[in-house]
Amino acid sequence: MTDSAPAPQSCAVIGGGPAGLIAALSLAYFGVPVSLVARRSTQTDNRTTALLASSVAALEALGVWEACQAHAAPLRVMRIADDTTRLWRAPEVRFEAAEIDLPAFGWNIENRHLVAALWDHVAASGLIHIDCAARSVEIESSGVTVVPAEGSPFRAQLVVGADGRHSICRGAAGIAMAERSMPQTALTYILRHSRPHHDISTEFHTASGPFTVVPLPGLRSSLVCVAAPAEAEDLARLGGRALDIEIERRCHSILGKVHVEPGHGAFPLLVGTANRFACGRVTLIGEAAHVFPPIGAQGLNLGLRDAVTIAEVAGEVFRGGGDIGAAEVMAEYERRRRPDIGSRSVAIDLLNRSLLSDFLPVQGLRGLGLYALDRIGPLRRVLMREGIAPSAAMPLLMHHGA
Repeated sequence: MTDSAPAPQSCAVIGGGPAGLIAALSLAYFGVPVSLVARRSTQTDNRTTALLASSVAALEALGVWEACQAHAAPLRVMRIADDTTRLWRAPEVRFEAAEIDLPAFGWNIENRHLVAALWDHVAASGLIHIDCAARSVEIESSGVTVVPAEGSPFRAQLVVGADGRHSICRGAAGIAMAERSMPQTALTYILRHSRPHHDISTEFHTASGPFTVVPLPGLRSSLVCVAAPAEAEDLARLGGRALDIEIERRCHSILGKVHVEPGHGAFPLLVGTANRFACGRVTLIGEAAHVFPPIGAQGLNLGLRDAVTIAEVAGEVFRGGGDIGAAEVMAEYERRRRPDIGSRSVAIDLLNRSLLSDFLPVQGLRGLGLYALDRIGPLRRVLMREGIAPSAAMPLLMHHGA
């Protein structure tokens, strides 16, 4: 913990994942005194994040992207291929960033490199970092008392809850979370392969969920395999050459010979949205506010938009001499984030349900929709632009280059 004490008109960010770190850095960027309460994790994370162009724009503005770029691979083309073997199969659809005048839709980076770059920037920024978890958050009308697990309690006018699905900030604010389990598990792997990926991300749609291969620098890619729980357990038990052969088979050998690097993650899928995103001087970002399946690169990118949005809103009020935790701030954050999160939640849920459904009309509608995207250029371009930079919800810090 640093020696300086938090300013009376200050913000506390609770949580040290990418969304929390970017919230802290963004608040500091807009001049808001900020204290970050989070333990710097030493756990290994073999997952990757596909950062959309708008998220990269924010990292560039914050001075973080330079340390990330060498570890990231551009996503210039995104393919969707039907691998269901059903009677009505959708056509393959190909989205190219050049069609909307972008060098790439985004960049895929291993989480360990992204998080390390963010923590290094936090250390260099001079903002207050309390290196432990928060024990409790006590809300009063005039401010919030944050009680760290180690060290002394302190006061803040605004708390940003970036503390995940089991958020103590959400609980302190009395905000309910509507969650629903899905009959799927996501497995994550890192692959080495003999053929170049040519900066192409391929999402195979299977009857149990997406099987998505995303480029990394060199002859490496990340994989997210969404499957039924029993199928996921069988796959997770494989190792060595047997696993390599099975993953290569599921990839249809588009990357040549495959070798799966040691270690994998397994995550039962949930969807959930908080009933409110702000209440009583607490705002929620990332998985404290919404939980998404790993489909369409939406989850973390939504969390980053949450982080930058609350920083912009609080920064505007702080510069005007107002109360950064006032009810008006809560209402403005809710107003800006609700449509973006709600629309993404519905779209991802419908796409996933359409994959799992055996109802022929549903399969037909899904195929017709993908056919329309493949054939109707203006529709495809609108979808691509909205997918990476929603016009109604994009913070100013994320506009450059998006």
